[in-house]
Formats: sequence, structure tokens, C-alpha cells
Amino acid sequence: MTSKIPSMHPPESSTDKKASRQRSPVAEAVSLTKMTVRAGSDMRHVLNTLLSLKPQAIEKLTPAEARQEPTVTDAMIKYLEGKGRETSPEKRVPGVSARDIVVDCATSSLPATVYTPEGQGPFPLIVYYHGGGFVIADRKVYDGGARGLASQARAVVISADYRQAPEHKFPAAHDDAWAVYEWAATHGAALGGDPRRIALAGESAGGNLALATALAAAKVGLSVPRHVLAVYPVTQPDIHTHSYDKYADAKPLNRPMMQWFVGHYISSPTDTRDWRLDLAHADLQGLPPVTLINAEIDPLLDDGAMMEQALREAGVPVERRVYKGVAHEFFGAAVVIRKAAEAQAYAAQRLNADLRDSRFH
Repeated sequence: MTSKIPSMHPPESSTDKKASRQRSPVAEAVSLTKMTVRAGSDMRHVLNTLLSLKPQAIEKLTPAEARQEPTVTDAMIKYLEGKGRETSPEKRVPGVSARDIVVDCATSSLPATVYTPEGQGPFPLIVYYHGGGFVIADRKVYDGGARGLASQARAVVISADYRQAPEHKFPAAHDDAWAVYEWAATHGAALGGDPRRIALAGESAGGNLALATALAAAKVGLSVPRHVLAVYPVTQPDIHTHSYDKYADAKPLNRPMMQWFVGHYISSPTDTRDWRLDLAHADLQGLPPVTLINAEIDPLLDDGAMMEQALREAGVPVERRVYKGVAHEFFGAAVVIRKAAEAQAYAAQRLNADLRDSRFH
């Protein structure tokens, strides 16, 4: 591995109340021009709407401030409102019911949402982990991805929050992810799911959690999930890959934000050498089939490519698709972004190839 993250602590400006919360106007104009050329029209609509909500530079905020910033989900809802379209989750993804529960597990009591498709169960079971760099966002922000998988894969999806940094440093989120997986395997039947047919899924930091949890199961010799879906996952700590350089100023995720996220999650630079944060260089033996989904306009594009190569070298069945003209966070916006609908359908097809394989019945 070459260059690691140069500083593993949040920049001083993140707590400097006098620092500007906005990015340089010149840099912002350059970034916008690049996104206009790179992004498809529907992705541009969402990103332009997000900019209309006047987001501040995450990397210049405190975590508490950053958690109040507008999200791609907020932009999607505003865009739908502007078009006079339905905005409720139930209308955006019909045929799926949702109810909130609390997952009482070894690490803590975690709020969760259970998504159930229409029809007669028991259904396959998917444990889903939201994104947010281990610092921001929650399962509500990532409702579109979890709800979409419940609909497309006709599966019960359990999406749980997990403890976040900097209040809870590494490996708190990973410990919670493991605990939720264990809980789902034990309690999934009571939710209308079939724990014998279980998969893991996640977006961004959640994609890392899905892969790391499956690998943890393989390492300790416990039952591994049948499939892992990782959407634009964080798989290694080098922020000077080709895609990090090319999309350093991309929206909605950029290199300074990634440095800020990791700086808050870890306690020391040695944490980045832990296999859970450096999955692309871990011993991947024993993993089930994996599906990787990447957005083209994303610093994490090469994280997916490196993970694919590592999985192939380890003999793990893997498929990866890169969706052109879309950016990080596109997956949950299927109601407005065509490539997101395609990605969700592809993810469901891949999941069901193993979740409904008669050999496991």
C-alpha cells in the first residue's frame, strides 16, 4: 500500500467556530462544472436540488453540526415536491410495510426498522447497514435503499442504526454490525423472515460493515450469510488512488470528507491497518458470493475495483457493476434516478440467486 491518510485527526477547522463553513467559491464553481459534464441529467437534478438547500462543507463542521446538514434524500424529496409528486416512503416504494423496533443485543439497544414485502412469508432475510462515514446519517436517511431491496428482492430487511463516532470510536460500529447480524439470525423468524436464508447488505460505510461482518463470521467459523451486497463500500484507507484524485472534489462525497470521517472514527493511525478497515488487503477466505456496486463519479470507485480483485484472488465468487453518470449516494434514489432503479433490480437478482437457491432448502 502506498500513501495512507495523511492526518488521522479532524482538521482544526472542524471545531473552529470562526472558520468559514462554505467551500471556496472558485473551487465550488470548478466542481459544479465537472459535475455538469460528468453526471446524467437525473443525477444532476438531484445534485442541483441538494445545492439549493445550501449545504455546508462537512469537513469544516463538528459532527453534531454535520448531522443536521441536508442529505441526498432531502434533495430527492424536495425535487419530487417541485414536480408535484408523492414524497412519502410508502408512495415512493409501494408494496412494502415498515415498522420500527429496538434491537437489544450484546453491545447496546439499537433503533431499527423492519421492512416487509406484501405476500406470504417466511421471506428471505437481509440485514442492511446504512452509510454516513461511521459519523453521520441514520437508517431513516437510507430508507430508499433498504426499502427498495425489500421490494425488489421480496425479502424482510432489517436496517439498524449503530453507534457513531467520535462519541464511539472504532470498532464500535463494527461491533454493533456483528451484534445485529447475530440478533437477526436468532430473531428473524419472529419478523416473518427465514434465518436459514440470510444476506448482508450496505451502502458506503455500511458496505464496509456488511463485508466485515461476513468476514468476521468466516474467521470464527460461524454460519456465514449466503450473499453480501456492498454498494460503493469503503474497503481500504488510501485516499490517493486514481479515483480519489480524479473525484477529489466530487459531490456529494469528496476526499476531504472521507479524511474527516476516518479521522473521527479511528483512535490512531494503526486502526487503519485493521482488516475491518483494510478489507482489500485482508484474508478473504470463506466469504460467500459478493456483489459490488459502484457509482462512476465517486472517490470510492477504486475501492470497489480493489475489492473485486482481492475477492477474485481469494477465490470468492464476485460480480461488480459500475453505473455511469451517477455519484455516491445514488442507490437509494430509484424514484428519480433511472440508474438507481437498475442497480436495485440488479442487486435483487444477485441476492435472490443465493437466497432462493433450492440447494439450500
